[in-house]
Amino acid sequence: MASPYEVRATDNGKSKKQSMAELKLRRLTELNSRLREDLDRRRIPTSEAAMDLIAFTEKEPKDYMVPSRWGTVDKREDPYAPQQSSGCCVMM
Repeated sequence: MASPYEVRATDNGKSKKQSMAELKLRRLTELNSRLREDLDRRRIPTSEAAMDLIAFTEKEPKDYMVPSRWGTVDKREDPYAPQQSSGCCVMM
């Protein structure tokens, strides 16, 4: 039985080195393309992004979790308020 680190007689040591070099080249090429995509991504200043976010939140639907902006919600319109029971239950 051959040891696991022994180079096979049919396999050439140079071809192994070449395949490793090709693998490294392919990985570097893929990394390079991902970095180029990241570099080409549109970038905007933080102040502009903040203004876009504020403009988006001024539209509907109202978020009553921010009462300083939208005011308090009426109890009838609040979907998170506990439901009032009518005092009797219906069984079928």
